[in-house]
Amino acid sequence: MAKGFYISKNLRLVGLLIGAAALVTIIALSVAYNREKTKNMQCPVDGVVMTTTDVSSIPTPSTPKHPWDHYRLPDSLSPISYNITLWPRLQVNQDGLYVFTGESAVVFECRRPTDLIIIHCNKLNLTLVNGHHARLTCLDGAVPPTIKNSWLQVETEYLVIQLNGQLSAGKIYVLFTDFKGELADDLEGFYRSEYTEDGVKKVVATSHMQATYARKAFPCFDEPAMKAVFHILLIHDRGTVALSNGLDVATINTTLNGTEVTMTRFEPTKRMSTYLLAFVVSDFDHVTGSTESNVLVRIWARRKAVAEGQGAYALNVTGPILRFYERYYNVSYPLSKSDQIALPDFGAGAMENWGLITYRETALLFDSEISSMGNKERVTSVVAHELAHMWFGNLVTLRWWNDLWLNEGFASYVEYLGADYAEPTWNIKEQIILYDVHKVFAVDALASSHPLSQKEEEINRPAEISEMFNTISYSKGAAVLRMLSEFLSEPVFVRGLSSYLKEFAFNNTVYTDLWDHLQKAVASTPDISLPDTVHNIMNRWVLQMGFPVVTIDTTTGQITQKHFLLDPDSVVDRPSPYNYTWFVPVIWMKGGVTQQPHWLLRTTERQNIMRTSGTEWLLANLKMSGYYRVNYNLENWEHLINQLNTDHLVIPVINRAQILDDTFNLARAKILTTTLALRTTRYLSQERDYIPWESAIRNLNYFILMFDRGPGYGVLQAYLKKQITPLFEHFRTITANWTQVPVAHNDKYNQVNAIAFACRMGLEDCRLLTRSWFRDWMRNPHSNPIHPNLKSIVYCNAIATGGVEEWDFAWIMLRNATVASEAAKLRWALTCTKVPWLLNRYLEYCLDPAQIRKQDATSTISNIASNAVGMPLAWDFIRARWSYIYAEYGEGSFSFSNLISAVTRRFSTEFELKQLKQFKEDYAQVGFGSGTQALAQAIERTNSNMKWVAENQQNIINWLTSESR
Repeated sequence: MAKGFYISKNLRLVGLLIGAAALVTIIALSVAYNREKTKNMQCPVDGVVMTTTDVSSIPTPSTPKHPWDHYRLPDSLSPISYNITLWPRLQVNQDGLYVFTGESAVVFECRRPTDLIIIHCNKLNLTLVNGHHARLTCLDGAVPPTIKNSWLQVETEYLVIQLNGQLSAGKIYVLFTDFKGELADDLEGFYRSEYTEDGVKKVVATSHMQATYARKAFPCFDEPAMKAVFHILLIHDRGTVALSNGLDVATINTTLNGTEVTMTRFEPTKRMSTYLLAFVVSDFDHVTGSTESNVLVRIWARRKAVAEGQGAYALNVTGPILRFYERYYNVSYPLSKSDQIALPDFGAGAMENWGLITYRETALLFDSEISSMGNKERVTSVVAHELAHMWFGNLVTLRWWNDLWLNEGFASYVEYLGADYAEPTWNIKEQIILYDVHKVFAVDALASSHPLSQKEEEINRPAEISEMFNTISYSKGAAVLRMLSEFLSEPVFVRGLSSYLKEFAFNNTVYTDLWDHLQKAVASTPDISLPDTVHNIMNRWVLQMGFPVVTIDTTTGQITQKHFLLDPDSVVDRPSPYNYTWFVPVIWMKGGVTQQPHWLLRTTERQNIMRTSGTEWLLANLKMSGYYRVNYNLENWEHLINQLNTDHLVIPVINRAQILDDTFNLARAKILTTTLALRTTRYLSQERDYIPWESAIRNLNYFILMFDRGPGYGVLQAYLKKQITPLFEHFRTITANWTQVPVAHNDKYNQVNAIAFACRMGLEDCRLLTRSWFRDWMRNPHSNPIHPNLKSIVYCNAIATGGVEEWDFAWIMLRNATVASEAAKLRWALTCTKVPWLLNRYLEYCLDPAQIRKQDATSTISNIASNAVGMPLAWDFIRARWSYIYAEYGEGSFSFSNLISAVTRRFSTEFELKQLKQFKEDYAQVGFGSGTQALAQAIERTNSNMKWVAENQQNIINWLTSESR
């Protein structure tokens, strides 16, 4: 058995001096608090021991024989509080490793007599005490059962302790452990982040616990329903600062084992889940502010970043966003402070740790001189998303990961509301259509999609939990909740939401608890009329995958619904409790006049009011408030296309984007012809708004992906160049020949679209423009003439049309970049080169953390695969190194799904399909982690692409040829 680490007597005495002496009082208060908070819980996790069930994406082992073979904790024990001491070492030890040491005392109640203690513990080296991994006491002074045996169960990530007698129901016990772990650079649990500042290498000890990584930091009951109060003590190098969820309440300088250290104790946390814990030790600096309700707000980052003012914008928007949410939820912010910290290495975009939110630098820092408007909007949106979780997710937490969609979908929806409050001139709420609704349509239209909520027993292993962090949970969740808010009305929605938060504060729920409170809000609102209960309406959207296409025949008034599948020949083998029918709220207009809403409750019905005459047109799903696509009879489509060509402004801007997105996807599903979809793009030469253009480009990008390696690409490029040129000239004019910045927020984005798409389609004026700007920069590297909003596209196009000189210059600029957003732009632009050996070299860099940070490796490979030249190189690279990539990044990595989707999205041949299936077979034993479902979707998508190309390629070429003359 490996040698453990035992906390010295000196350390124990100092710890006692600054808080541990109050252990008995703390435990007693925690017990009382725990019982008070849990006595009225409607949905306790206790009472169920989960067994392994058949899960399609993961091979099913034989039925577990012992409690420790299950991936869910037994119901016999319930944590009350933890006392945790952690000491991260920011210098390597004699073995060349960075480590941390610690001790934990977890106070728990025995709910059911048992002779077994099972607690999560992963990759920790536990100190043996009298031959065992832990020490057990009884709170009331009684003698607890002695430990018979203890061991680490690696597969299920447990510390298992067998006792010589039984724990008694209702009694309170304390389990003590001492441990040592590696402060690795794996972005999980308690880990290490490194950076260089002023030529000096610096190390940060930081954490990321979601979803199953708290067990890598200390032994714990690592399930979201196992809430407890945490008392944290951090020991750290002199001159560094320690942060955790609570405010620091005592700091003492002392000497331990001959090392001068600082000990920081934090106020006890609220009752919370383990995945929301956070610890950071660094020499970072911060900027400080406060809210109207006197909540301390601090933005932490590298000292140079703070000195350059990069934290100022996040500080400025945090107060207004917190104020908005306090009013929106009608619940005060639950904590005394809100720390937000930008980390050089962070695997996710951000993490909503309660009171100490962690971010990638690009998601929190903004430099007004260097960063773009897009960077600024990202900071606002991500801050709004994470702060939304402080109530929804943290104060009230879903019982298990199968309902992750409600947590993340809700934050993904209300982030638009919070950001809109902070920046009201941006009209950011409209962008949910592009960034969530249209995005998730593409995934949820596959036969391999899945419902928002799945059964608890289907989600057990860490890899299965990681799979839930996907587009369905985030974006479909946002779209469905937005639809719910729309048909209930926002006042009713927020009234039910507030009631839900107040009843379940500091506890756990299942998603139907929210339906209960929304139903009560409906019942108290006389003027609202629903066709059924909130439960019955919403469960159809939550418990079955996919969404409907609503077809309206304006000649007969017939309206129908059908499960929309991108590939109509695909087989849906997932049963539906509702036979794939939905209660559909239809908001519509006729002849430009908005009509009364209509609920489509059946598969088919007839509504005479939906009949039109003459050239009158009908348009359904106004502002895309509903989560469904819309089809019409051919005559109505002709009227809509004619309206676009004659006066497109009569149709609301969101619905212009909807028409483009619906027609292209209905054509892919063989419901409409591809040429009808292409005809909706004729009007684009007149379109100047960002949202329709962005929708068009995304849909046309599918044509580009299917054509850019084949003979039809030239004629496609010629047509699209003709359509984009007027937009390019429009922005040349309003910017006084590119010397000014557009005024409107969305115009700034559409200027980027105009230049990016014009260059991509080969408009020579565009290519000359971007090359000249980049050349000017190369001649004077210390003075970049390119406006921040345009940097990404200028860098990319100059590198794409250049060679080694341009690539090497950009690489040097990347290595020297001190602003994270600038580094991100350069890192992406380097993937644009058409030189194969440069792309191969860049791929090799991705697996060398000294060249490309681990947090950026998979996204960089994905971006290389987006390049037509880079796609086969990236695919070969991944297949050759999958075992290493999987082992290095772990089965819990959220990024594998995006990686597999990105590399395979061009696949459209029989040969590529065979390669994909072979890849799945070759690495079945290794596994695919969070990419398991993405791999199944890639196979389905490739089949669909093959059929689409075979059936449509020649007709498209013929149409494009006629249009380009």
